[in-house]
Amino acid sequence: MYYFIKVALTAVLVVAVSEISKRSTLLGSVLASLPLISFLGMIWLYIDTGSIDKVSELSRNIFWLVLPSLSFFLLLPYLLKKGVGFNTGFGISTVVMIGLYLGMVFCLKKMGIQ
Repeated sequence: MYYFIKVALTAVLVVAVSEISKRSTLLGSVLASLPLISFLGMIWLYIDTGSIDKVSELSRNIFWLVLPSLSFFLLLPYLLKKGVGFNTGFGISTVVMIGLYLGMVFCLKKMGIQ
């Protein structure tokens, strides 16, 4: 039952962003920009493990990995405004973001962050 609640709550949030964005992209953006998945992940992790060390580590790692994800939100609108189609722009933005994720993970490992 607990697992079902976790999945249902997460799904409701994703659908809420989509539905609210149909009416107001600004409101949808506000909801999407909130780190709700991170909040929920930390809450579920703490409930499941009771470990503040794991929650602290997760929080720190999320901070570092948010940085490469920002490239997606900068590159996609730029490509769309330049006339690149949605699917192509989305794909290029995703590939760049993944490349930056891999680069960030490599750098973090070099700095001793696992």
